[in-house]
Amino acid sequence: MEFILAMVVLGLLLILVFLMAAMGIRIVSPYEKGVIERLGRYLRTAQPGLQFLIPFVDSMRKVDMREQVVDVQPQEVITKDNVVVTVDAVVYYEATDPVKLTYNVADFYNASTKLAQTNLRNVVGETELDEALTSREMINAKLRSVLDDATDKWGVRVVRVEIKRIDPPADVTAAMHRQMKAERDKRAQILDAEGTRAARILQAEGEAEAVRRIADAERYKLEAEANGQGNAITTVYGAIRNANPDQNVIAIQYLDTMKAVANGRASKLFIPYEATAILGALGNMQEIFVNPPKGGDDELPAPKIKSMLPPTLPPTK
Repeated sequence: MEFILAMVVLGLLLILVFLMAAMGIRIVSPYEKGVIERLGRYLRTAQPGLQFLIPFVDSMRKVDMREQVVDVQPQEVITKDNVVVTVDAVVYYEATDPVKLTYNVADFYNASTKLAQTNLRNVVGETELDEALTSREMINAKLRSVLDDATDKWGVRVVRVEIKRIDPPADVTAAMHRQMKAERDKRAQILDAEGTRAARILQAEGEAEAVRRIADAERYKLEAEANGQGNAITTVYGAIRNANPDQNVIAIQYLDTMKAVANGRASKLFIPYEATAILGALGNMQEIFVNPPKGGDDELPAPKIKSMLPPTLPPTK
């Protein structure tokens, strides 16, 4: 009987020892760190892995070292130009010191939310509406710097701050839409005006170039005609001079010219003074052609040839 009682007591002791050992074993995950206290005082920081504690003497608080997100609730903020906007933001942070995070702040999530809201009002309140809408990166950087300095004593590092949205009032939004539309209309009109001006300039330049080329062509034509006429006159004059014509040939050419002049529609014909001498010599010419001299058809007596010369023509060499 005593043996059985001793075995029961031994079994109970073994079970108690096993339970005590199980209560003293703690497992810390890779993304966690543990703050171990002994009789209410800080003892050490436990790293990830298996940790042994003294039951009923030591205790451990686990701290999540992963990056956390604090969602700042939308709130109304008055900008520098007295426009009420609704701002919504999120804050990303990570724990750097589990001891400070455990002992320096009671409720980090609530404290960080209130701190972010307060500093968000201050940062956005220092900017105007247009700057707040177009300079979100600047607001994020400034807000992150302020929050990081404030949470440093809590053992937390603010990784980044992101402004989710900034909503102006409905009337301001409508005015901005009208302004944007007017700006785009102005740009469109400017582009149209510049296009019209460029088209007119190109057209004027094209017309000027066409006029210049036509003038060059006309000048080239006139020069070519003048050169041709000059060459023709030179050739004819040279041929006449080389042929050594007499006064009879000149008189015949004069009559041909008079025929061309009289061929027009005019009812009156003005004959130059020199032509009277030519007309007076026609009788002698008729006599020459009717009764040619015996010496040949091309030879005329010298006295008759001199009598046919006009008074203004110089003697032929």
